[in-house]
Amino acid sequence: MTPVEKADVLLEALPYIRRFAGKLLVIKYGGHAMEDDELKDSFAQDVTLLKYVGMNPVIVHGGGPQIDAALLKAGIEPRFVRGLRVTDAATMSVVEMVLVGKINKEIVTLLNRHGGNAVGLSGKDGELVVARKRRTQDLGFVGEVVGVNARVVDSLAGFIPVIAPVAADADGVTYNINADVVAGKVAEALRAEKLILLTDVEGVRSRDGALIDTLPADAASDLIRDGTISGGMIPKVECCLEAIRGGVKQAHVIDGRVRHAVLLEVLTSRGVGTEILPRTLRRSRNRLAAS
Repeated sequence: MTPVEKADVLLEALPYIRRFAGKLLVIKYGGHAMEDDELKDSFAQDVTLLKYVGMNPVIVHGGGPQIDAALLKAGIEPRFVRGLRVTDAATMSVVEMVLVGKINKEIVTLLNRHGGNAVGLSGKDGELVVARKRRTQDLGFVGEVVGVNARVVDSLAGFIPVIAPVAADADGVTYNINADVVAGKVAEALRAEKLILLTDVEGVRSRDGALIDTLPADAASDLIRDGTISGGMIPKVECCLEAIRGGVKQAHVIDGRVRHAVLLEVLTSRGVGTEILPRTLRRSRNRLAAS
């Protein structure tokens, strides 16, 4: 690549930097991107770069495989019901230890090593996230979000918050909460410009199996109803739809297996997954992002 071609690549990012400068982006970090060393480095570089060009990334992370490994080491068999972890008291202790005490600190250290200036939190810190026991089915200490204290994140201006999806209820009981759900609720409370969910698939696919680049919210609901969107993609898309209803401008389901997936989504015209929009729009991703 010649110097001029390199300059052209940098200039492609300019309208997106201008569009999102000063805006808040909530990124759910999980899946293969958390396990592969090369992908971990590229994620940290992406987030750090977004911070340095004037955006305000907030990270919410998962850690399912790491929790499973720790449970098995402790002699506890992981159990799931419809994709949700059954969490008894012993499991909850392991979940909190792994998410808050291990993974959160590893992500903070990785971001700081790349110059990111990150700070680790759980939902308990400053009552950032207030939980209650999940009502639709009893899975033990599995919770849902009833409130987010945006002032905690506001007080960390200049830092990259990294949030573990563990929170307490009004009585101080600790709950494990799905990281996608926490990311969506944090994005709503912060009135984020974007919610980005990293996954281990390319994105949302249409009835004929083609990857959908841009998906209006009403069309997404139709695809869930007719079964085109199925399995583990349903809660991710529903999380995006709820965030959009709560005021988030754009939501994305992107392929975290791609190096620099976050940068490609935020700073280029093509993206690496599916963008879910609040209304029916037929403009291209490039025109929309640069407008």
